[in-house]
Amino acid sequence: MSSLSVVIITFNEAHNIERCLNSVRQVADEIIILDSFSTDDTVALASKMGVVVKQQQFLGYIQQKNAALELASNNYVLCLDADEALDEALVQSILSVKENFTATAYHFNRCTSYCGRFIRNGSWYPDKKIRLFDKRHAQWGGINPHDKVELTVENEVVQYLKGDMLHFSYYTIEEHLARINHYTTISAAALHAKGVRSNWAKILINPLWRFIYGYFIRLGFLDGFYGFVIAINCSHETFQKYIKLYQLQQ
Repeated sequence: MSSLSVVIITFNEAHNIERCLNSVRQVADEIIILDSFSTDDTVALASKMGVVVKQQQFLGYIQQKNAALELASNNYVLCLDADEALDEALVQSILSVKENFTATAYHFNRCTSYCGRFIRNGSWYPDKKIRLFDKRHAQWGGINPHDKVELTVENEVVQYLKGDMLHFSYYTIEEHLARINHYTTISAAALHAKGVRSNWAKILINPLWRFIYGYFIRLGFLDGFYGFVIAINCSHETFQKYIKLYQLQQ
């Protein structure tokens, strides 16, 4: 059986970290946490569970995750956020491919818990993510704070695995709104640095399209009240991103 490293970046994740670590025990030959000097019990809880914990100042989501990759001693790495966990079906899928890794990368669905309810429709599901890969042929990229795994060689094989990565994202609507404000500030700054421009069309049309896409086309209405809240908040997120970018242009 091949060896697998699990790497996680953390900052003040005491309320999430034990669930995350317990979910990967069966598949991990090594678990490494790169912590950004948490001020809660994150480090103490992880150390108590026998996990290797390293610390460095936060460099940005993409940069921090690439730094965490460098700490892994195995070529194949499973990357999780502290508020994520593997369900049992995904654990079994990973154990199966660990017998002999044949693909460069593996992707699977992410299912988000919102205010205590798992969302199964809309733009949030199935939220396919590459999180298990050969680090010799992949790295973290994207635009902060929306990082993603990018393969460094074209035509590499990516295989789908059954099961869900569970994402325990927002426990309250207020927390979601606060995170939107934080993330859109980072996103607007990153887009501005890349030379992306905002305009009135993007400010007015893109938020409307995001609501229509998530709520109607992707059937977000099937998730009831919270499906509507998510669609509205996603639209609001797009609106905030482009008005903040527009302000930076002035």
